[in-house]
Amino acid sequence: VQLQASGGGLVQAGGSLTLSCAASGRAVRISKMAWFRQAPGQEREFVAGVGRIGDTSYADSVKGRFTISRDNAKNTVDLQMISLKPEDTAVYYCALDITASGGIKLYAGAYEYWGRGTQVTVSS
Repeated sequence: VQLQASGGGLVQAGGSLTLSCAASGRAVRISKMAWFRQAPGQEREFVAGVGRIGDTSYADSVKGRFTISRDNAKNTVDLQMISLKPEDTAVYYCALDITASGGIKLYAGAYEYWGRGTQVTVSS
């Protein structure tokens, strides 16, 4: 399985960005997918996740501002981000959990595959 994230960049506070992650591999369609982020000096944290049937989960800090979606035909997962804040600045990673059991997991250790990350910088 390979994951390729794109769409990061520099945006002013209040602006918007959409991140996209393209996945390859036979396990993708049965997997749960998520976005994590990591700011300098901080631990990697869960941002949003989407299950096989489109169920979603969000960190409290992004609820109402971020929307995660997946296209099983294209094997992609997008993260639409609006009303961005300087504290959203981080490297964003897409991740894939191929385990069949359980729902969307909120901890990084549950995800077996990771993309390289894309930088999102929000200026004040």
